[in-house]
Amino acid sequence: MSEKMEFQTEVTKLLDIVINSLYSEKYIFLRELISNASDACDKLKYWSLSNPGKFKQEGEFKITVKPDEKENTLIVSDNGIGMNREDLIKHIGTIAKSGTAEFVNNAKDNGSVVDLIGKFGVGFYSAFMVAKKVEIITRKAGEDKAWKWTSDGLSGYEIEEAKRDSNGTDIKLFLKDDAKDFTDSLYLRHIIRTYSDHVEYKIVLDLGKAGEETVNTASALWTRNKGDITEEQYKEFYHHITKNFDDPWMTLHFKAEGSIEYTGLLYIPSTAPYDLFQPDRQQSLKLYVNKVFVSDKIEGLMPAYLRFVKGVIDSSDLPLNISREMLQQSTLLAKIRQGTVSRILKELKKRKADYDDYLKFWEAFGTAFKEGIYEDFSNREEVAGLSLFYSTNDENKLTSLDEYISRAQAEQKSIYYITGDDVPTLRNNPQLEAFKEKGIEVLLLTDPIDEFWTQTLTNYKTFAVKHISQADIDLKIERKEKRAPEGSLTKLTSLMAEMFKNEVGKVEVSEKLTKSPAALNVAAGQMSIHLERLMRNHGQQTAFASTRILEINPYHPLIVKLAEMIEDETNKSEVSDVAKLILDQAKIAEGEAVSDPSFFAEKMSEYILKGM
Repeated sequence: MSEKMEFQTEVTKLLDIVINSLYSEKYIFLRELISNASDACDKLKYWSLSNPGKFKQEGEFKITVKPDEKENTLIVSDNGIGMNREDLIKHIGTIAKSGTAEFVNNAKDNGSVVDLIGKFGVGFYSAFMVAKKVEIITRKAGEDKAWKWTSDGLSGYEIEEAKRDSNGTDIKLFLKDDAKDFTDSLYLRHIIRTYSDHVEYKIVLDLGKAGEETVNTASALWTRNKGDITEEQYKEFYHHITKNFDDPWMTLHFKAEGSIEYTGLLYIPSTAPYDLFQPDRQQSLKLYVNKVFVSDKIEGLMPAYLRFVKGVIDSSDLPLNISREMLQQSTLLAKIRQGTVSRILKELKKRKADYDDYLKFWEAFGTAFKEGIYEDFSNREEVAGLSLFYSTNDENKLTSLDEYISRAQAEQKSIYYITGDDVPTLRNNPQLEAFKEKGIEVLLLTDPIDEFWTQTLTNYKTFAVKHISQADIDLKIERKEKRAPEGSLTKLTSLMAEMFKNEVGKVEVSEKLTKSPAALNVAAGQMSIHLERLMRNHGQQTAFASTRILEINPYHPLIVKLAEMIEDETNKSEVSDVAKLILDQAKIAEGEAVSDPSFFAEKMSEYILKGM
């Protein structure tokens, strides 16, 4: 007796998107079903080898594609791990669980939705592009019962007990009238060879009375010689293992020999995944031992800052039955990781020579990649050398640390930087005025990770790395403008220090400002205002408070005028009002909120009106 179930609401919506607008070409469904069949064989092979005696596979693993022109049907079969009733409900009746609604919303609004499809495991549903009904008969390895799943992709699905002589899955597509091409053996052969030739298992085309024909080369692509592999085959393997629809930005195929032998076929995508910065994001490399899939969840295989790298690592020197926990601690694994990271960085160095090309990589993954300066002690300087930054040198072009050093002044011994929320705001920060006047370049850093790697990379080559507040260079500027009298300045700074004692720790005169009346800084050795703001936003405002310093420009006409006015006691109220506005201006320049928005707006309007 069959049991009828309804799809989740999001699944129904998603099916409509998949069928009508998601895939650009209908034949993609066959690649998706073959990839799923290959995964099922991978899982059973590993499960059998890691659990000896529990199950014995009969015959070789293979995937069969059987067209029936008369019945207008197509069957894709495998003898992999199979599914039971619970698996069918979990993997076929539900898509991506909590992520489904998010995917559907993105699919509705995002013009590049195709880039998201591979992240949610919905490839099976592409079958409904060409099928009016799909029937699955499956039996899980090690179990006696088989199950039948049936759906038209519209009104839910039915599950009932069925018969299947052995483990594996048959997916039968009842094709639509406009999909008869998918019973044409010539067309099917072309699709399989073009898109699934890299699949390790035999893909057999069952032509009934005409017999069976193995269509693909059935060779793990990474084990073949590079000279025998076309660029198109590399791309298709990338699509197969990642389920992405972009082309790889970089392909790296290598064989390492020595104390440990392993082969790698690695890719860097062209676009960043939606979950690049989610804390629970899994690693993307698949580990094989002698072409036997082990796991794609071994975190020690690739450092976190390279989590966007996709691909395969295969080694004959690793024990197949080693547990995941032990494998993560394996010294052999550490050697593979070290060698693989070294090759990736070396390849990135080559690609960096083409700025426009490298910029594509940097815009997609630069923020994550910079984490390596903070995390990867052994490769810290190399990662830093491959990183790009905005600076005061060129508004339109990012620069490297080596390029910065090549432009440094003769007496300059440090690389200077400033941190903040965004580049346009940083460019106008008052603290940069003396540096601009002196022609000293400053890096403009806006990513949260910048606050941390700058604390660990204290030197790059022969240059120190310093925040501009710690500058060890003479920033005094020859001035011709009128300077406020020293006595009056002392009175003014004393008044402001008393007024703002709850907001700043000190008010002092600065010789480093040229255009602004004042600027906010912090005491030597303390965290920047930007980092304090990040900490405050994470609920740590009391534990990480910095001592603010309000620096005033003794040459600015506004400060000169206030110094004059403070000598007359009757001006105290107006001096106080203007002093508050000066502090608020300094806060705004640092990306901070003003103390009293109502007062600021009222006084600004008042002074603008006076000026008019």
